[in-house]
Amino acid sequence: MKNIFESMRRLAIPAALIAALAGCAGTSKQESTGELIDDSVITTKVKTALLTEEKVPGTSISVTTYKGRVLLAGYVKSPDERQRAEGIARAVPGVRTVNNQIEIK
Repeated sequence: MKNIFESMRRLAIPAALIAALAGCAGTSKQESTGELIDDSVITTKVKTALLTEEKVPGTSISVTTYKGRVLLAGYVKSPDERQRAEGIARAVPGVRTVNNQIEIK
């Protein structure tokens, strides 16, 4: 009987580790913890780059990131500003694609 409990105890730790790691894994519809952190960093870097660029109204543009895909939305005054914002986002490390939904006002 002691051997059974000893075997169960030895298996409990690896099973708990596997269960914990599985909880952190991403799916096609949900980000993993690491992806969520990476996306937060990308969003912050893109937003900071837009805010520091004088030729782009960074406060008028929202940035959302999901699995490295950046969505830009908001309003600008010219096609040049729209294109410049997209170029800034594409230049940020970790950005896989940019979906530019910025409208010209």
